[in-house]
Amino acid sequence: MRMKTKVNAAILGLGGIARKMAATVNNTDCAVLCAAASRTLEKAEAFAKEFGVGKAYGSYEEMAADENIDLVYIATPHAFHAENAIMCLNQGKHVLVEKPLAVNAKQAEKVFSLAEEKGLFAGEAMWSRFQPIQKTINEILKSGRIGEVTQVTAFTGGEMTNVKRLTEPELAGGALLDVGIYPLNFASMAINEPLERIDTNAEISEKGVDLQNEIGRAHV
Repeated sequence: MRMKTKVNAAILGLGGIARKMAATVNNTDCAVLCAAASRTLEKAEAFAKEFGVGKAYGSYEEMAADENIDLVYIATPHAFHAENAIMCLNQGKHVLVEKPLAVNAKQAEKVFSLAEEKGLFAGEAMWSRFQPIQKTINEILKSGRIGEVTQVTAFTGGEMTNVKRLTEPELAGGALLDVGIYPLNFASMAINEPLERIDTNAEISEKGVDLQNEIGRAHV
């Protein structure tokens, strides 16, 4: 089957990260932004005008039903990632989901199972995996120049207590899903083996959300 010259892409959820993605897509030769959807039409229209997007939608469902769209980049708060991905997959759309792809393994399994069933792509937008330096790191690890990897030290941190979506349980807030995923992702690429168990400690807020996490040991 002959591939199309450009992918017709759409963005669902128009926050700060969506703006960065829109600017990036507009600087590529392999995709074109043909639609953008927000919970309000006014916001979608303003976004579409700023980034030259073909069509604005004030409804996620209406955009997902657009037959002209090949792939949807999902940039809603992560509590809704799996739900939005499943909706788009059911409409025959490939999905690229902002990290984390889901808030637990059960949700992720549902997304990937549905994508496989429908013959569609479902991926997590873990940008750090695709930086040029990662290729260099992979080549060094594969060469054996530093020997066998037995320990990985990785850290990511940032202020999050003033961001509601990161502090509220109903929004799947917490340090692990927001920034903790980065060092875990790096460690998984370095170890490159399935993990059987992870030993970790966390500082929990009064609302039951993890304010910080420390992983002492990952067992392969």
